[in-house]
Amino acid sequence: MEYIYAAMLLHKAGKDITELAVEAVLSAASVSVDKARVKALVAALQGVDIDAAIQKAAVAAPVAIVSAPSGAGSGGAKADEKKEEKASKEDQKKAEEQAAAGLGSLFG
Repeated sequence: MEYIYAAMLLHKAGKDITELAVEAVLSAASVSVDKARVKALVAALQGVDIDAAIQKAAVAAPVAIVSAPSGAGSGGAKADEKKEEKASKEDQKKAEEQAAAGLGSLFG
């Protein structure tokens, strides 16, 4: 994951994503650099519109909106809150999985 983060950081900074640049970012973060992985990453990102890929991942992963608790209601209200919380956690997990899949598309 740190390799992808390095590429995203370089992209956000407006820098070219080159092997030397990725290695420099990883080294600065005290990450042991695997030159083969860096080379594969840079090759996989050639011709990829990173902004479009990020946008696509953001659209595919809707944000779950959690409602605020309504106060000290009855026991039935607490049970409903637990059900909503469980559903919210499941929705959040699905959203995270979709976002990860969207970022995976950066590699073809």
